[in-house]
Amino acid sequence: MSSVAELRPPRTAASLSTAAFWLILGLVLLADALDMIDSTVTNIAAPTIVRELGGGESLIKWLGSSYTLAMGVLLVVGGRLGDKFGQRKLFLIGMAGFTAASAVCGLSPDPALLVAARVLQGAFGALLIPQGMAIMTRSFSREQLGKAFNLFGPLLGAATVGGPILAGFLIDADLAGLSWRPVFLINLFLGVFGTIAAARLLPRDAGDRSLGVDGPGAGLLGLTMFALMYGLIEGSANGWGATALGSLAAGLLFLVLYARRQATASEPLIKPSLFRNKGFTSGLFVGMLYFAVTSGLLYVTSLFMQQALHSTPGDTALGLLPLTLGIIAAAVAGMAGLTRRLGRTLILAGMLLTLAGAGWLLALVLSRGTDLTPWAMAPAVFVTGLGMGACFGTIFDIALGDISAEEAGSAGGSLTAVQQIANGIGSAAGHHCLLPLRRPGPRHGRQPRHRPRRHRRLPPGPAAAAPQRTRRKLRPRRLTAHRAADRLARARTRTPTYARTHVRTQPRTEGAPP
Repeated sequence: MSSVAELRPPRTAASLSTAAFWLILGLVLLADALDMIDSTVTNIAAPTIVRELGGGESLIKWLGSSYTLAMGVLLVVGGRLGDKFGQRKLFLIGMAGFTAASAVCGLSPDPALLVAARVLQGAFGALLIPQGMAIMTRSFSREQLGKAFNLFGPLLGAATVGGPILAGFLIDADLAGLSWRPVFLINLFLGVFGTIAAARLLPRDAGDRSLGVDGPGAGLLGLTMFALMYGLIEGSANGWGATALGSLAAGLLFLVLYARRQATASEPLIKPSLFRNKGFTSGLFVGMLYFAVTSGLLYVTSLFMQQALHSTPGDTALGLLPLTLGIIAAAVAGMAGLTRRLGRTLILAGMLLTLAGAGWLLALVLSRGTDLTPWAMAPAVFVTGLGMGACFGTIFDIALGDISAEEAGSAGGSLTAVQQIANGIGSAAGHHCLLPLRRPGPRHGRQPRHRPRRHRRLPPGPAAAAPQRTRRKLRPRRLTAHRAADRLARARTRTPTYARTHVRTQPRTEGAPP
């Protein structure tokens, strides 16, 4: 059985020392963690932000959408700028700008400034994220690179679960009376540390100033990403009306125009040699499909736990904890040599495990419905995590493992952009997935028993002069056919017609008929 390494030419990067490898990898993972956490915390913080700043439903929508759109539009351009001016310089600019934008988010006094700061966060994130993959590709040996990519799976799982937990903890803690603001202000500590560490630890690279950045191509690609992602966001949020479908159609048109520009430009935005690389193209295609499926599956699972089982966001995050454990277990197995022995077959095994976990979840929902609990779903969620952990690192490894140093920035930006689109497709598909989502009672989805209210008849005396509410809950007596007939007969003989058709508003006096 052929391994991944056997399918590729040998890499020329020298092996770093163990300490340098872990320090650089830690910085890259920190940058990716900042991005993943900030893309999820607003799902929890949005209601609190709207309650304090106003803005209504539009602010809830644009808190996440503005960040996603800005990053998606600029990812490929950010990777190309790293090739031209050097990945280290763009990493520092991206980290510092992301930190500053986070401070503006945390100190924003109104919704408009907050949304603008989120756009800046996404823009600087688009400069930051592609550089991490490019730095690893330039600096790590082939063996070190495979080990590094295996850690991206656990990071993705931990950030997916940890982001909402962190946001909920910070909001509930109400640190210094700041309410939701520490959700963004915590990035100041992480960002400042990351910027200082990057300035001291990242290897210097001058870039290639002779490279050009195709302005028309960048504009067309930016319009393509914006239109496609906006259409997916709008469709999943407000339905597939004219705005969403028109935006998707415009995105496809811009994509055709960009492909034509890519074929005719003297210095295209994405190096043509990348598309002749079978590992890169197959990783890009498989990655888009798999990321879309897993994103939609996570969205549907989270939606089912919250809307059908009525779990709180914190309980939902804990319910997805087995997913992270499964991803970590598979990643550790890959780092121990499973990736090297199985190669691309590991992706097939991971897909089968993901399919098995999803089928198990579906069987549980169909058999038990809303009587499920998040912990009853834990084994199936764990199996799904095993599949994700087996696929994530291997897909990155195949797509980026054998690219040249000159292609590193464009390749990293392209793969991250494809991941953003796949996440949008998965979320949009998951939003309209036809699950039997009922709105039952608050305890594990069980329907509450609604008992008829029975008013206690007060005995004759002074207490009857004013209505009183008893604290004791009385069990309703069973109304048999005999009792019903007897009650109806007494009501017709003792109660005047006017009183039978109107609500009695005055309390009964002593001696009055019941």
